[in-house]
Amino acid sequence: MTDWLSEWYRVIKALHIISVIAWMAGMLYLPRLFVYHADAPVGSAQSELFKIMERRLLRAIINPAMIAVFVFGTLLAFTPGIVDWTHFWVWGKLVGITGLTIMHHYFARWRKAFDADERRHPAKTYRIANEIPTLCMILIVFMVVLKP
Repeated sequence: MTDWLSEWYRVIKALHIISVIAWMAGMLYLPRLFVYHADAPVGSAQSELFKIMERRLLRAIINPAMIAVFVFGTLLAFTPGIVDWTHFWVWGKLVGITGLTIMHHYFARWRKAFDADERRHPAKTYRIANEIPTLCMILIVFMVVLKP
């Protein structure tokens, strides 16, 4: 089974990177929409537009991109000679991925709350939450590039 993974390594790696870019784009944009949505009056045309934008962003881009990241990342992890599980960088990357995944689920819950016209947090909370995916991304990139 692993022979074909070695043959397709560069294609799988490219698809993984493309998926990461799409996932990160959505993860950086969605909480910004929440910031604006938190300040929009409930029931207003603006609030209803944000609901549509948030739902489409999550369902059409962020969710499929995250699934693709996990699929292609798992294939890369099983490609012979690519991942040495005794190295620190792999575990550091997994910490970053875990952080992104947790935030992804928080964003999905917050989107559902906005969809139900529940305002659970002030705009400042979403501004702060917007920084967490960035920090996870920085950790992941440094782990993969520097391989400490």
